[in-house]
Amino acid sequence: MTPTEQVFDWIEHTDLSLWIAGPSMLAFPTILTVHVLGTGFLAGTSSAIALRILGVARQVPLGLLDVFYPILWVALAANVVSGTLLLIGYPYKAFTNPLYYVKLMLIALAIYLVLKIRNEVLRNPQGKWPADTAMGGRAKILAGLSLASWMGAIAAGRFLAYTYTWLRVGIPGGF
Repeated sequence: MTPTEQVFDWIEHTDLSLWIAGPSMLAFPTILTVHVLGTGFLAGTSSAIALRILGVARQVPLGLLDVFYPILWVALAANVVSGTLLLIGYPYKAFTNPLYYVKLMLIALAIYLVLKIRNEVLRNPQGKWPADTAMGGRAKILAGLSLASWMGAIAAGRFLAYTYTWLRVGIPGGF
């Protein structure tokens, strides 16, 4: 066993990992439910903001959408905690799957875009775009990239359940 596999094996045999992946009927499903709800709020709220920038619901003032950012941060915190717990339950499964890294990169990009949209579009610091009219090309590009990033991250997360090579150290997975 390589030193890396020894680290994963150690994590997989901690009490917390055994509880998450073990015989508990509530641990894994509860953590996964929190993760899915957090993702829904995070991606859903971000998508609503992006769609408004792209022209949906033009009667809603752009500046008003800034009030939804606390929801985004709470959902992100829930996802960081639940995602870390899911990772502790099956670290080798995640870290040996390239799709896991794709998911993390897409989430990082999506969060970056959410911040960029807030700072450049919703708070309108340079006054480039009138608050209630069609956005300039840059704002629409940011919104489109945000939507694409969230769709990609969600798709990658779903595929993680089906594309793994190793379930745990020394235990092959897949079909």
